[in-house]
Amino acid sequence: MGEVPEQKRILIVEDEAAIQQVLSFFLEHNGFNTLAVSNGQEAIRVVPEFQPHLIILDLIMRPVSGWEVLQWLRDHQITPPLPVLVLSALVNLTEQVQGFEEGAIEYITKPTQPSIIVERVRTILSMNSEQRLMLQHKRIDERRKVLERIHAAQMDEFVY
Repeated sequence: MGEVPEQKRILIVEDEAAIQQVLSFFLEHNGFNTLAVSNGQEAIRVVPEFQPHLIILDLIMRPVSGWEVLQWLRDHQITPPLPVLVLSALVNLTEQVQGFEEGAIEYITKPTQPSIIVERVRTILSMNSEQRLMLQHKRIDERRKVLERIHAAQMDEFVY
């Protein structure tokens, strides 16, 4: 008999219960094992025991934010780094670049379709650590280029 492949564990860190439930449902329906927590403090507590393969992380939460979770992961991380998919209402490109620089491998803005998140989770988990690092750098470069174009366009508006 063949071995049953291990279910990939996804930690969902989201303070909105409805979003937690939808993400858990879609991910579990697609063969993932999920655990949902409502703030960064809970995430930091459960990461060592749950040992997720990937974290879906909201950034704006209390008492411990997603930014603080990213910092904690950097400070306590084994290699290869644990992939983090940020799911946030923060749409500013500067915040997105910061999210990547703080350790996120993907940044998706809310609202979005749950099927898109499932697809991104699958893609990220299919990559090795080197491919993930390359994706992270690619995303940073993409956002920075857009910021540069926006800044250049704004500067042109003030030229007479």
